[in-house]
Amino acid sequence: MNYKAICLTISLLAAAAPTTALELCGDFNQGEIIIGKTEDEASVVTFNQKQYPITEDGYFILAFGRDQHAEAELQLSYPHDASVFYKLPVKTYQWNIQRINGVSQQKVTPDSSHDAEIAREQKDVRRSLTNLEPGDYWRQGFILPVKGRISGEFGNQRIFNGIPKSPHSGTDIAAPEGTPVKASGAGKVILSGKNYFYTGNMVIIDHGQGLQTIYAHLKEAKVKTGQTVKQGQIIGLVGHTGRATGPHLHWGASLNNVRFRPHSLLNLNQKACRKVSGQNMAE
Repeated sequence: MNYKAICLTISLLAAAAPTTALELCGDFNQGEIIIGKTEDEASVVTFNQKQYPITEDGYFILAFGRDQHAEAELQLSYPHDASVFYKLPVKTYQWNIQRINGVSQQKVTPDSSHDAEIAREQKDVRRSLTNLEPGDYWRQGFILPVKGRISGEFGNQRIFNGIPKSPHSGTDIAAPEGTPVKASGAGKVILSGKNYFYTGNMVIIDHGQGLQTIYAHLKEAKVKTGQTVKQGQIIGLVGHTGRATGPHLHWGASLNNVRFRPHSLLNLNQKACRKVSGQNMAE
């Protein structure tokens, strides 16, 4: 290939990617979910080295994890091997440390007799939170699954009986045992599991495009795996099964196996939008 042909090829590839700014809706903060909208022929979103699907009308969702760096990288890929790269500034936090005493020591530092039980829980949760089913139930929005006192915030690190544990991956809502728990959003139940070591009785609902909500420590579940549920439908009762010191709901949210603050879902369709500019490149 001669020099002119090479230059022409590069020019055509660069032209295949649009020059218009991308619209992103939401707060660029650790622990938040955002919605993206593209009006061109982008086929795949790559965010923090993970791929995310795009709906036929150009929508996609992304989440900043608890430990997201102060700059995130987003890439839109197009036909003819062209791409547009974006760098997003992200606000970071100093997360709180929460000390919780009175937990059964078996739940804090379990002995080897619980290995099989813990392995079952980890396998089921991992399979559920890496699920990438089609559908866009998430576009219908979300509600609070139960009303009550917030007893544990997303992102806070917990110290059980003086032993530091992993940061909290959801929000705890204290409520009387037996209080109905509602589906925060419409979707498909992909897990209705019993007697897990840490989370007790738990339901996970898939809302499409890799987005799931998690409901743990239930007294009992009212739905079965594979069942389609509507927003507001009762899916279980508040309990204190698993590693819990009192009745409450652990409400979690995950997108493409990235945990984020579930309250970020509540105003999903009313988030402020902004235009961000990217750099066109040919791969």
